[in-house]
Amino acid sequence: MKIQGEIESLSEDGLGVLKWKGKPLYVPFAYPYDFVKVRGVKRRFGRNIVTDFELLDPSPLRQRPRCRHFGFCGGCPWQGLKYKEQLRLKAELFERITGISADIKGSPKVLGFRNVSNFIVSTAGLGLKKYGSPFDVEDLFECPVFSEKTRDYLHALKSFLAETKLKPWDSKRKTGDVHYLQVREGKFSRETMVNLISHSLPSPDTTEAFLGYFSFADSLYWSVKTDKRDDPRGEPQLISGSPYIRERIGEATYLIHPNSFFQTNSYALPLLLKAVENFISGERILDLYAGVGTFGVWLAKRGFRVEGIEINPFAVEMANKNVEINKVNAKFKVGRAEETPIEKYDTVIVDPPRKGLKEVAETLTKSEVEKIVYVSCSPKAFKLDYENHLKKAYTIEDAVLIDMFPHTPHVEAVISLKRKH
Repeated sequence: MKIQGEIESLSEDGLGVLKWKGKPLYVPFAYPYDFVKVRGVKRRFGRNIVTDFELLDPSPLRQRPRCRHFGFCGGCPWQGLKYKEQLRLKAELFERITGISADIKGSPKVLGFRNVSNFIVSTAGLGLKKYGSPFDVEDLFECPVFSEKTRDYLHALKSFLAETKLKPWDSKRKTGDVHYLQVREGKFSRETMVNLISHSLPSPDTTEAFLGYFSFADSLYWSVKTDKRDDPRGEPQLISGSPYIRERIGEATYLIHPNSFFQTNSYALPLLLKAVENFISGERILDLYAGVGTFGVWLAKRGFRVEGIEINPFAVEMANKNVEINKVNAKFKVGRAEETPIEKYDTVIVDPPRKGLKEVAETLTKSEVEKIVYVSCSPKAFKLDYENHLKKAYTIEDAVLIDMFPHTPHVEAVISLKRKH
């Protein structure tokens, strides 16, 4: 059957939508006004996903992708879009989902902005997952959105594996030694952390080789992974160098550890922090999902009285270390957001997991807090929290979008909610 036509719109998750006999086909790596010929379709998650297509007439919104892996690697599905169009479409998708019209601020850099990359070490290749595949890996030569040094990192990894004879992970059989190579860069500090995630313990010989091939790292870890899940997590062992690298964002310095979560775009992070700061009211601030203190430390630097709550004890330890090195007045402690008394604060900042606030939203609704600053990369989760709970007591005062994730459909939203009276 001959299927061809023009991409009419984008789905909420950023796929091109082609209507065929009244039904939508979802086309990855295709954009509005592309005229395409479909070669293959697969049923996935209740939708018809196009697996192969020919671009007959390109959209005027297109640009030449910078990366040779575009169209195969799942990391940057929008790299073929002009950047100004990416921003426009992100704002449109956000408004379609939430009903909120918001200005969007672009990332100061659209290449080399990522401060972390988790390279899969697989029998299928060394790199990142191919789009739409749980097992196939795009064997990377470069990754322009991460670092101009990507080739050096991958070359060091290949040489290390060749010498030590350690086996890459077989994701189908769930066997092998090395599963991931995680590299973190302090974009402003120029410090580098390398973390090898392996299912085997380091021996004296493999440790010596590891030190040799990755001697450029300021911090060198070997993490032992005891489960077979496909994620870059293990129990880290410091092999050489500092236990942390630093990243400096404006006047604030943050320590980064292999187990730390830190915003992935160092260049756009000041825009996010300033957006949160601009929506703050009063002096007493509660950072309810505090993490390593990214928001709290920044605000404490500006004279706000900050307390932070975080369920992860290690993140709290890192947050208090960040307080110490920045010499600010802030306190972070371990606790559940659902159990935190919040009546005494002027503003509560929430940056919840992708699933959203859920029951915490009802707790906030019943509080007397005047202002909520809601930070989210999931507009659907925000909409559910607002429509089901927060709307009872709060109105949407303002919102701004920050593009933390160029070349993807994702965007970070900062939404100011004011209590009704």
